[in-house]
Amino acid sequence: MSSMNRRDWLKASALATGSLPFMAGAWNGLAAMTAPGVKHNTSRRLTDAEFQAQAPGELKARLFANENPFGPSDKAKKAIIDSIANSYQYPFMRLGELEEKITAFEGIQKAQLLLSAGSSPLLMAAAICFCKDGGNVVTGDPTYEDLPQCAERLGAKWIKVPLTADYKMDLDAMEKAVNADTKLVYICNPNNPTATAVDTEKLKAFCERVSKKVTVFVDEAYIDYLPDPQSVTLVDGVKKGQNLIVARTFSKLYGFAGLRVGYIISQPSILQNMEKFTKDKYAISALALPAAIASYQDQPFLQDALKKTIASKEYLYKVLKEEGYEYIPSVANFVMFPLKMDGQRFVEEMMKRGVGLRNWQFNNQEWCRISIGRMDEMEAFAAAFKELS
Repeated sequence: MSSMNRRDWLKASALATGSLPFMAGAWNGLAAMTAPGVKHNTSRRLTDAEFQAQAPGELKARLFANENPFGPSDKAKKAIIDSIANSYQYPFMRLGELEEKITAFEGIQKAQLLLSAGSSPLLMAAAICFCKDGGNVVTGDPTYEDLPQCAERLGAKWIKVPLTADYKMDLDAMEKAVNADTKLVYICNPNNPTATAVDTEKLKAFCERVSKKVTVFVDEAYIDYLPDPQSVTLVDGVKKGQNLIVARTFSKLYGFAGLRVGYIISQPSILQNMEKFTKDKYAISALALPAAIASYQDQPFLQDALKKTIASKEYLYKVLKEEGYEYIPSVANFVMFPLKMDGQRFVEEMMKRGVGLRNWQFNNQEWCRISIGRMDEMEAFAAAFKELS
């Protein structure tokens, strides 16, 4: 990398506002970096193992994993404590309780639900189930990579469709990319790493059309950060009989990233096939299960965590504005902003200062993805960031 003054490499064009959304001028300036669409991802990031090896023993700010630092809820914590004495027992006796809560809230049948220890095993199960014999999987680019990477390892082709100029899934282009060899279409909405969401009605229309040709997997890991998740979810499409898989997780707003509870909703025939490739609900631990039962749809807790997330995010926007940075307006618990230096070097320099972040590279631009943390963590980020700006 060419040498540059440390005070120059964090400089960017002026930001028009410190909160979502941008004023028109600033947002148009950032969008223009990618018009008419985001080019294919040429990601050059540290692997998880490499990242972990570089992390110090203690971090002032753990902002690299899109976790909820405010959870889990007090109800979940109490349920865990109350369950410790019997944690030597397999928890299958209580699995029905969580299934009943979810099916009642979503208005679905038990046969349309498949639980697991987080959504990751279900993403892998989908990749194996649909792509074990080859074909291709269509996704946006960049997006969450677990499922398509697994499909690639199985010999399937990964068709990457660039995002639009405003960093959202290009549904029209994705539909055109579907061909006779497509086994699965994967849509992460809101998307990771860009923290953008597509228009709800357009997505529902897309799923209704495309699911007649191929199974559509909609990953709704971050849907709880949206103002009205029930109006955005694609679960209604499943209830209408569409060829969809909808994934949810407790790992984000519920604060269960380390506890591991997730599920998918789909047609019974799809779940029966996928169940062959996952340990499903029996992998949920004796402590995580009662915690999930206690905290499912605990709206006071969820709204409080959301409020704190928004406050930290607005603080981050203000810091970026003050340092002359633009950012992609976020609807989730992380924010992506463009860098003016090598992304890996930026991550390493911030890590030396006790702040853990992740970097991406696409459209010939270096990016940082910063997870939203507690206010003390955001302040630690700001202090380290200003040292380098």
